[in-house]
Amino acid sequence: MIEVGEYFDLRYGTSLELYKLVQSESGVNFVGRASQNNGVVARVEPILEIEANPAGTISVALGGSVMESFLQESPYYSGRDVVYLIPRVKLNRKQFLFYCMCLRANKFRYSYGRQANKTLAQIQIPEIDEMPTYVQRIRMPSKPSRAPKLQKKIVLPKSRDWKDFSISELFSIKGTKTTKLEDLVKYGSGKYPYVTTQAVNNGVAGFYDYFTEEGGVITVDSAVLGFASYQRDNFSASDHVEKLIPKFSMNSYLAMFFVVILNADQFRYNYGRKASQDRMRQRKIKLPAKPGGDPDFELMARFIKSLPFSSNLPG
Repeated sequence: MIEVGEYFDLRYGTSLELYKLVQSESGVNFVGRASQNNGVVARVEPILEIEANPAGTISVALGGSVMESFLQESPYYSGRDVVYLIPRVKLNRKQFLFYCMCLRANKFRYSYGRQANKTLAQIQIPEIDEMPTYVQRIRMPSKPSRAPKLQKKIVLPKSRDWKDFSISELFSIKGTKTTKLEDLVKYGSGKYPYVTTQAVNNGVAGFYDYFTEEGGVITVDSAVLGFASYQRDNFSASDHVEKLIPKFSMNSYLAMFFVVILNADQFRYNYGRKASQDRMRQRKIKLPAKPGGDPDFELMARFIKSLPFSSNLPG
């Protein structure tokens, strides 16, 4: 084991305030203390007089007990209490990500009264030669393309052309079989998602060699927020996971549209008022409609296809 400071130079980031910046979809990543989306909370217009943090570095959020660590592969700005680590040794992408994991594994050492700003350089990490052999065997996914599937801007109609539809008109609303995590561990790791009530990572808390539910459905957390996510593949589920089985031909593009619409209504739910099957059967959502009054599924799908990154979605 060696200290972080032997492999990395520690530098404070740009320490900018997001509310003072102009957000732009085509701008520079702004990294904050978020624990999702690689720490990126927005994209902002470049600031000529301020040099961005360099690409090929690890961002580390120091605030409180967060200490989220991410590889940043393009130049970026950062908020308060974010430092970046410049490698002193040559690292490939897998090694970078391994060291991010090592840093996150040390977050238990810190709290709001004890931040990592003075001791980060002393954290112990494995030397490159002692890195587990499985790290190099991991298959890295390709980077997602920002290109849209459809090279044409699609504009949704004005709200007056949207119509109320009962969820039960469009979906069969059913529960899932509850599978305990300890049971899944017995089957071992595999390709089937384990869907839980968490509202991050598409609700998935791991992949195992077992499933109970058929894919091609939308799952809804009925324990907390009513978080909806699309499950394309077969999966297993924890307690309080409901599923919406489409009564129409649903592809990934339509599923993404419905997930956004359903999640926009999360304000309706809380610990005392859960997204139960009965409540969902009584609930209506607004959708673009054809002149005859039916949902305009073709328009919804084409709209999603016109958005950045949609070329990564399977048909």
